[in-house]
Amino acid sequence: MLTANNLSCERGERLLFRNLNLELNEGEALLVRGANGHGKTSLLRILCGLSAPASGEVFWCGESIRAAKETYGKEMAYVAHSNGIKEELTPLENMVLSARLCGRGLDMETAESALAQLGLARCMDLPSRVLSFGQRRRVTLAGLLTAGALLWILDEPLTGLDVSGVAMVEQMIRDHVAAGGMIIATTHHALELGDLKPKTLTVGESA
Repeated sequence: MLTANNLSCERGERLLFRNLNLELNEGEALLVRGANGHGKTSLLRILCGLSAPASGEVFWCGESIRAAKETYGKEMAYVAHSNGIKEELTPLENMVLSARLCGRGLDMETAESALAQLGLARCMDLPSRVLSFGQRRRVTLAGLLTAGALLWILDEPLTGLDVSGVAMVEQMIRDHVAAGGMIIATTHHALELGDLKPKTLTVGESA
């Protein structure tokens, strides 16, 4: 359902990658590998439609994501390397705001359930500034459970998480793919995904 053809990416005068192709269908996961600074985050931003490639095209269900922007935006959820939450708002308020910015409604009961599932039942009414980095990361990840998105694009989702948090995200990934979902992720950590065997893609100047 998601394909990328002959993608190239430049930063300033530096070529990060070129002639990059990928294909991902329902019930599949893709892990993006590469050294720091070689274009992993840049590739994810291109796949999200947040950045334009120097050349090439990304397609969703056979249609350019530029043309299918509204539909694609509803069927894709992106978790960036930074948490992107407002520190003066509570986790609940952050989740509701994030959903609205993505054009989705979110009721409090659903938001509370997602936060509880991520281990934040005792924190959901506190201002986010008092939470640890790992707890703020969990707030961001809880949004995946309420997004209703088929495709998750995750940039270093395990950053700042403790052992239990890592296990929780690994289970989220397994469950989402088992339900027919799709995941593209970058991570410096080895993932324990059981029977799930993700595709891999290495980015860099030789790609």
